[in-house]
Amino acid sequence: MTKTDQKNEDKALPKDKEVQQNKDLKKEETSESKLQATEDKLLRTLAEMENQRRRFEKERQEAFEFGGFNLAKESLALLDNIDRAIISFKNDDLLKKNNNLDKIINGIEVVKKDLESIFKKNGIEPIECINKKFDPNFHQAMLEVEDSSKDSGIVVQEIQKGYMMKERLLRPSMVGVTKKSDKK
Repeated sequence: MTKTDQKNEDKALPKDKEVQQNKDLKKEETSESKLQATEDKLLRTLAEMENQRRRFEKERQEAFEFGGFNLAKESLALLDNIDRAIISFKNDDLLKKNNNLDKIINGIEVVKKDLESIFKKNGIEPIECINKKFDPNFHQAMLEVEDSSKDSGIVVQEIQKGYMMKERLLRPSMVGVTKKSDKK
């Protein structure tokens, strides 16, 4: 080896060290970045698992509270039909002459009270709407009644009773609502 070759080799050595140090730094950076990325993924996965657990718990609670929602909604027809039967019996002239009409009506009303009691135990309550302000969240307007003695938008007639199941609307009340008369 000549002296110039030796000098070139000595000059090359620091450059090789720099290159090697840069490679080591890149390895460290990539190791740190990989570790950071893995830690980030782990934290995101844990957060997602916690959100999923909360969502599952909420769905489980709702299924417990509102599992019979459809059954309750369909059962409202029973109450409606019982009310119609009582009115029909009371308005029938032939049945009015029957001495046992009161017993029949009392028997039907006992069944109605039992059904209402079961509904109440399960959080199903009728919506009170007469003389209240019309609320489209709970009422369905079926007709308008001209009435200048009351403010516009007051419920004055209940055509079909509405019901709530806990805080959910089971069926809206079908109502008649006041409107101001247009006297000219």
